[in-house]
This record gives sequence, structure tokens and C-alpha cells, in this order.
Amino acid sequence: MNQNLEASQLSLNDVRRLFKLEELEGEGFSDFFSLEPLTQSEQQELLKLRNDFRRYLSAGKVSEELVKFLSLSPLMRLTGFFKVPVVLTMEDSIPIEVEDGDTLIKGRLDILAVNQPDAEIGAAHFWILVVEAKNSTIAPLVGLPPLLTYTYKSLQQQSSVWGLTTNGESYRFVRVTRGNPCTYQILPELNLIDKERSLLLAQVLKAIWPVAERAVTIGVK
Repeated sequence: MNQNLEASQLSLNDVRRLFKLEELEGEGFSDFFSLEPLTQSEQQELLKLRNDFRRYLSAGKVSEELVKFLSLSPLMRLTGFFKVPVVLTMEDSIPIEVEDGDTLIKGRLDILAVNQPDAEIGAAHFWILVVEAKNSTIAPLVGLPPLLTYTYKSLQQQSSVWGLTTNGESYRFVRVTRGNPCTYQILPELNLIDKERSLLLAQVLKAIWPVAERAVTIGVK
């Protein structure tokens, strides 16, 4: 019997069962990247970003849309995601369908970064980063099931992909890798409010961006 599911309604157990995903022990960022220090101007911009978000957070709940506007957008600009050849596509234009036997899973990505400006998103050969956003009162890992669903789809075209789920304050990166079975790793929590962890957050995003240049072919709810 055919069944249609919404990605946002899936539990982590659902996703692991449907896609036969296995979790690996998380590693540190240095196992994947050679992290470069931020310049003085980048550190100053990050401080402004941190102070802006803290001001809104102190006033109460920060909505999902404000999370994208206040933290994700300036962070991605700061770390190179607004540069050619990267293209960011937002929620309304990214319908996603994942088929698994007689099950069809539908959803919409919040932010997707790809490296082919002229390719249609559905046909893009390389996804750089998939982003799933929540409002500030929701733990980022609540966004893990839909994030894994969307990143799993990209494994049809590539061997691995980075995902990020965030509530604007806390950031969790996930690396999903094609294999038998496919696996995912959750990396240590980063935080925009904490100075040292915010510096590491920006360094990691800067390290992910060059994937777009190295790729032979090339995303918040």
C-alpha cells in the first residue's frame, strides 16, 4: 500500500528505519577540516552579529524567520556562501520528494546551498550545505529527522553532504555519508552566544564553503 508522509512529521526512529541509516560516533571538526583563523574584520563582524542576536533573544522568543534573517543570513554572507559559484535557494522554491519503496516523503528545505547557478535545484549534482532552522525555543536536534531526510536525497548524486540544524543560538552540524548502510555523524554543539564557540562556528562554515570550488560537479524548519 502506497503511503505519503511529511518529512516534518517523521521521528528519528522513522528516518533511521526508512532509509536504513546508522549513526556513527561523532568526531571533532579537526577530523574533517583544516580550520583557518578568522581575520580581525571577520571577528568584528561576528561580534556585531552575536550582539544583534543576543538583543532579540533577551526580549523573548526569536521566530524561525528571524533566526534566518538575524543569524543564518549574515553568518553565511560572512563565511563566503554569497560568493560565486555558490547559490542559496530558500524554502518556497525547494520542494523535496524522497521515495523509499512504496513510501513517498514530501517536504520543503529551508536553505540549500549548491554550486551550479544554471542548474535546476532538483538536478544539481552537488549539494554543499542543507540548513534546517527552528525558532529559538526549540532544541536544534528536533530538526534532525527532516534534515537527515533531505540530506539522504542528495546521496543519489554524491558520496557525502553536510547538514546544519539550528535555532539561531545553538548549531549542530551533521555529516551524512553514502554507504551500505548510509551513515550520519552529529558533531559537537556550537553556539553563537559563546565567544569561542561562535568563532569555531564561523571557521567551520568557512571550511565547508570551498567544497563548491573543489567539486567536479555540483541548506531551516
